[in-house]
Amino acid sequence: MKRLLLLATFSLTLTACATQTEPNQCRTQPIAPPPAAQKLKIVDKPIDFGPKRIALTKAYIKQHYGKDVNTIAITPRVIVLHYTAIGSLKDSYNALKPETLRGRKDIAKASALNVSAHFLVDRDGTVYRLMPDDHMARHVIGLNYSAIGVENVAKNAKDLTPAQVRANIALVKYLKRKYPTIEYLIGHHEYRKMEKTPLWLEKDKGYRTTKYDPGATFMDEVRSGVKWLGLKEAPK
Repeated sequence: MKRLLLLATFSLTLTACATQTEPNQCRTQPIAPPPAAQKLKIVDKPIDFGPKRIALTKAYIKQHYGKDVNTIAITPRVIVLHYTAIGSLKDSYNALKPETLRGRKDIAKASALNVSAHFLVDRDGTVYRLMPDDHMARHVIGLNYSAIGVENVAKNAKDLTPAQVRANIALVKYLKRKYPTIEYLIGHHEYRKMEKTPLWLEKDKGYRTTKYDPGATFMDEVRSGVKWLGLKEAPK
């Protein structure tokens, strides 16, 4: 008889919990934590980042964002994914390594500061850290002052690999854990949609470029792998 009463009480408890409108009012089962972070190996492969590049970065911040700064430290709020439009790791790295811009007539007038990114992901999924991830890099118009840039070695969107998708998922998870301030995950091709947010700082209304990297398919695949993080997309 006592056993029947206990079973009935347990059944009623489950029913009551199932009808609660407030999720924290009744929990007979522990809530599963978010998936554990995939182990991520990051290889340090520094680009040239001496006093000249730092000075050029400060000048860029003043010219384009209207801020006089003593350091180039940033508070990361956005992760921006890219592809290099170059087919090899060596050539991609060599394009980002120099402190000053070479070629790139489309953006040369805006600054002599070379483009860069915080991370470079090879086609086999190896992740290279090129510079401190809390220092400003020039990789996305309007958002550099709050954005971590991730470049992927690829000639175009079709050239991106499944290993790069997995590596980007692991890297995004790592960065979100390291910097809880990160709110957004966007593709470079989506950057102009961020003009509607307070994070947009670009003062030159004529300084814009058209971007296609890394493409909607790659972003969908990466976002699917980090959905539980709750990162926002660029405004529609």
